[in-house]
Amino acid sequence: MEPIPLSSLQHAVYCLRQAALIHLERLWAENRFTAEGDVLHAVADKAGKRSGRGGRRVNALPLASVRLNLSGVADLVEFSRPAPDAPETSFPVEYKRGKPKLHRADEVQLCAQALCLEEMTGQPVPEGALFYATTKRRVTVPFDADLRALTEATVMELSAVLSSGITPPPTTHRNRCRACSLVELCRPDTVSRPVRDWRRRQVEAAIAEGSP
Repeated sequence: MEPIPLSSLQHAVYCLRQAALIHLERLWAENRFTAEGDVLHAVADKAGKRSGRGGRRVNALPLASVRLNLSGVADLVEFSRPAPDAPETSFPVEYKRGKPKLHRADEVQLCAQALCLEEMTGQPVPEGALFYATTKRRVTVPFDADLRALTEATVMELSAVLSSGITPPPTTHRNRCRACSLVELCRPDTVSRPVRDWRRRQVEAAIAEGSP
């Protein structure tokens, strides 16, 4: 199977159906949120390196993990040495529009970058940061055991969907549906209604069979 794009993990945490529509069915639509994100990444994704006393900064750094079958590009990775003879440490930074969110989609995408960096450099990556355009502040993200487990579980779940070739049915995250640029292509109400009816009929049939 082709490597899973790092960016698709953010989609998968937000909505697994959205991830399948984009990365399996190749559907896409723009809205204000995606347009703002495109503008932000147009600046962040310009490849380049800068060095200073504190280390070096690399924009648009290609990343990959053979173990997890991931590939993509980090907006920014800051490299530093805690001591002159010590190996470099990596600190990934992902640029996002808006502000910190209640779900962990952004954190999972960033953690996946850290897992790639660990595999590529052979050195631990304990934390990174999310830079939000609205607040213009960095939010430090520790890559603890829970986030690493969630990230790897998301990779496995998305990999299974992409391998199956089957797009999952809609979920019930109404607030997320309203903000999704694919809502008109996804048609969650139209698709989910027959699914709910089918499940209701299955339950009713099972109850009827078990009746004396």
